[in-house]
Amino acid sequence: MLKDTRQKILTAAIELFNSKGFTGTSVREIASKADVNVAHISYYFKGKGGLLEFLVSYYYEGYIKLIEDNYSLLQYSNVHAVLSKIILDILNYQHENRQLSRLVYREVTVDSILIREVMTTYLTKEKYYIKSLFEQGIKEGYYRKAFIPHLIIQLRSLLHTPYLQPQYMSEVLHIQSHEAYFVHQYYKELKIWLNSLLIESYSRDEKIAVIR
Repeated sequence: MLKDTRQKILTAAIELFNSKGFTGTSVREIASKADVNVAHISYYFKGKGGLLEFLVSYYYEGYIKLIEDNYSLLQYSNVHAVLSKIILDILNYQHENRQLSRLVYREVTVDSILIREVMTTYLTKEKYYIKSLFEQGIKEGYYRKAFIPHLIIQLRSLLHTPYLQPQYMSEVLHIQSHEAYFVHQYYKELKIWLNSLLIESYSRDEKIAVIR
């Protein structure tokens, strides 16, 4: 019962924060939607701020773990295959956590103490792993020389935009990013982008295989 109560609060908060914004949502509204007592929110999360902090931290813990897990595969595989797998896993992670992804990515655009901490911890780790992979790929001759911060900007934009702006995707582009087929199709396009970084000799090399 305790776990059910906690999960109901989280689910209600994600929905309300997405539709009304963090500042526009009250603790009472969250409690009402979750059908729990207001005191439960204080008990589990120490208020609305603690609730948001938990959601953002929970999301990035999983996000960074999947990058770290794939990074460890370098001892068995090549840089290009590892980066390809990271891209696929992030797409799947975002798809499985669509509502939370939208909330977190939107909150990261706000300058707050919480987000500064997120930048210092989680996003600095993300930069370290992705930067290291691109650096190694260039050093080993897989990728053409490029300004790595620009590559990171491009990659993050390509990965996050569909889940940051689902309404734009559906209402303007008429793409249903919540459908499972979207991940499969979009991954093909992201592989084309990543393959465009390959030096020509490697782009024809069948040994540069994506980890399935």
